[in-house]
Amino acid sequence: MTTRYAKIVLTLMLAAFAALVAFNNLTDYGSNFAFVKHVLSMDTTFPGNTAMYRAITTPWLWHGAYGLIIAGEALTAVLLARGALAMWRARLGTGRQFDAAKQVAIVGFTAGLLVWFFGFMVIGGEWFLMWQSHQWNGQEAAFKFYMALLGVLIFLNQAEADRD
Repeated sequence: MTTRYAKIVLTLMLAAFAALVAFNNLTDYGSNFAFVKHVLSMDTTFPGNTAMYRAITTPWLWHGAYGLIIAGEALTAVLLARGALAMWRARLGTGRQFDAAKQVAIVGFTAGLLVWFFGFMVIGGEWFLMWQSHQWNGQEAAFKFYMALLGVLIFLNQAEADRD
């Protein structure tokens, strides 16, 4: 039972994290909007870089991208919270029942990885060359977030001892 409770609590903690990130981005919109604007504009990348054709300098696209990020964070929070609730309800069931209850949380962890790994590391970091910016490089923070998600996802996917 200890392992089941750990899986539920860790999932809830990451749901709370994603919810707070989305809440902060909504209630202090301008702070992280500046980050999105500069990353997409590529205005602090190395001078003369030949990938500047990738830059997005249209304000409504900055807002759209930021909206997608916030929506992804909120979706992650909701799915993780629902997954934790499903696991809580199945905590006294068989291993098969508890494993089946993990499915929504697994989707939630995947949504979080889409935001913080694919969105920030792949798209922001490599496509928009965020790594070249000393001021607007969010890769270290994103790494911490997606590694926490990945670590719990791996733990969560361990089959229950009484699975058979």
